[in-house]
Amino acid sequence: MSKYALEIKSLNHTFGSYPILNDIDLQVLPGQIVAMVGPSGCGKSTLLKAILGTHPPTSGEILTDGLPVQGPNRNVGIVYQNYALYDFLTAEQNVSFGLKLDETSFLMRVLAIRKYLAKRKEHQAKAADFLHRVGLGNACGKYPNEMSGGMKQRVAVAQAFIMRPKIVLLDEPFGALDEAMREDLQIMLLKFYQENLLAKKEGRVPQYTILMVTHELNEAIYVADRVIGLSRFHTDGDRGATIVYDRPCPVFSPEDPRDFSKFIEQRDELRKAVFDDKYIKDRDKYVTFWKELSSLANNVAAIESAQPTDTE
Repeated sequence: MSKYALEIKSLNHTFGSYPILNDIDLQVLPGQIVAMVGPSGCGKSTLLKAILGTHPPTSGEILTDGLPVQGPNRNVGIVYQNYALYDFLTAEQNVSFGLKLDETSFLMRVLAIRKYLAKRKEHQAKAADFLHRVGLGNACGKYPNEMSGGMKQRVAVAQAFIMRPKIVLLDEPFGALDEAMREDLQIMLLKFYQENLLAKKEGRVPQYTILMVTHELNEAIYVADRVIGLSRFHTDGDRGATIVYDRPCPVFSPEDPRDFSKFIEQRDELRKAVFDDKYIKDRDKYVTFWKELSSLANNVAAIESAQPTDTE
C-alpha cells in the first residue's frame, strides 16, 4: 500500500505539436479533498482524463495507491456534471449495479441462482446504506425521472464511492444545479471529510479521497482542505499549463456558518496567481502545500512536547 492515494510524476501532454500540460507533479494523501481550479481551456479535463486512464499522457507516470494507471480501473471513480444514471433502474439499483458487474458473472446469474440472489441481497443492503449516507435513505425505490437534479447527483456520488476506489474525480459535479442544491451537496462533502478525520483518529484508512474540478473559487476553498491551480500564466507558460498554486485552505465543519469572508485573502490570491494573465511569475511561487504541512506538523509536535506529563 502506497503513502499516496494519487501520485503524478513529470506528466506532459501534447495535442500534435501543441503543448497542453507541462511537467505536472502531484501527490494526494488518502482522505484529502483537493479542489482544482484554472482558466477555461487550461487542461483540467485533460488531466482528469489522464488520471481516469482514458487519455494516457504523452509522457510521465500516474499511480493510484502505488499502481500505474494504464487504463480505466476500479482504483479511480468519476462523477460527471451530467448524471450517468440508468433511467430504467431505481436509485438503489443504480448504486448497486457496479457491484453486480464486479462481483457476479453471467454464469452465476443463470446457473447459480441461489448464490446470485444472496449476493444481490448483499449489494442492495450496501446500496441502501450508501444512499442513507448521502441523504437519500427514503429514495431507494425512486427512478431518475422522479428525482431532482440534486438527488440524481447524490446517487451518482454513491454510485462512484460504493466501489471503494482509491480516489474519486468530480468533474464540475454541481455546475448544473441551483444554488440551494449546490449548497446541500457541498455540505455532503464536508460530512465526508468529517468521516475521514474520524477514520484517521481511529487508525483507519479514510474512505473518501476526492479531486474536484470547479470554476467556483468560494466552493473550492469551502469544501476542500487543499486547492491547486492549473495555469499557463507563468514564466514557462509557452511549454504548457502546470500547477502554479498548491496551498492548504481552512477546514470547515458541516455545522459552521457559511462565512466566506474568512477566506477573502486566499480567494484574491488564487485569482492573481492562477487567472491573471498579466501576472507572470515563477511557477513555484505559490506551490507551498508540503512546506506548509511540514511546518504545521512541527508546530503541533512542539506544542504537544511542551505540555506537562502526568508525572510532572
